[in-house]
Amino acid sequence: MLKNAPVRSIAHDGLTVEGYSRAAVQTYWRVPELKLGFDLGSHPWDFMGVPNWLISHCHLDHIAALPQYVARRRMMKMEPPRLFMPDYAVAPVKTMLRSFTALDRGKFPCRILGMKAGQTADISRELVVEAFDMVHRVPCLGYVIYDRRKKLKPELAHLSEDEIREVRMGGQEVTNTVMKPLVGYTGDTAPAGLDNNPIFFECKILITEMTFLSKDHKLEFVHRNGHMHLDDFVVRQDRFQNEMIVASHVSTRYTRPQAERLLEKKLPGRLGGRLNLVI
Repeated sequence: MLKNAPVRSIAHDGLTVEGYSRAAVQTYWRVPELKLGFDLGSHPWDFMGVPNWLISHCHLDHIAALPQYVARRRMMKMEPPRLFMPDYAVAPVKTMLRSFTALDRGKFPCRILGMKAGQTADISRELVVEAFDMVHRVPCLGYVIYDRRKKLKPELAHLSEDEIREVRMGGQEVTNTVMKPLVGYTGDTAPAGLDNNPIFFECKILITEMTFLSKDHKLEFVHRNGHMHLDDFVVRQDRFQNEMIVASHVSTRYTRPQAERLLEKKLPGRLGGRLNLVI
């Protein structure tokens, strides 16, 4: 497969997080098993088969490759993708695609769905996405992907299959809908985005940002610009119940060895090996 953009891959318990993020450069992630991705700051060629993308906000390092992705699917005769994004962005993005249609002389077929905080939408029969307000320099949404399953009500667990069928035929609901938070994605956010929405601490996998790491970058400056610092993870380390955390969007001010060294100094053990720094 053509390697036109960097991709890091981290697997955990049947799910794979693939992509890359660097502040002001590009951000793009996918979970291939769930057939969905987050942000389109660039677009690796083999990500084209993912039919659902959730956009956090419209800074160019998070959305610049959107027309490219839609055009590639059209060129390869794939079904139009679904693009979930903040409600305010829908009209400008449609205008942008019309401009590319005039320039490219080709259509850009896609379904664009606006989301607001607290709103949910079906990704598939088993998957539901919920949107949450993050805290950034521009309006930004984070997303939680839930695994939705029907579970037998506990009070009926002692019944046989025939008895359960009889209860159901009598018009009584025998199952509850259980929503398990699988993947959380914050996009760019100050730590208040997590604190205001503690469900992100409970997701099986959390994909988030750690833009700054050194003491040279003061927390007031970092938070005012809608980002997180390594110190924000240190003070919240007991709150992260996630089985795996992907931290990325590291500032270009840091080299990989510098970032790794700073992380190891402040969080030795990296939250029991659950924290993965992508740089």
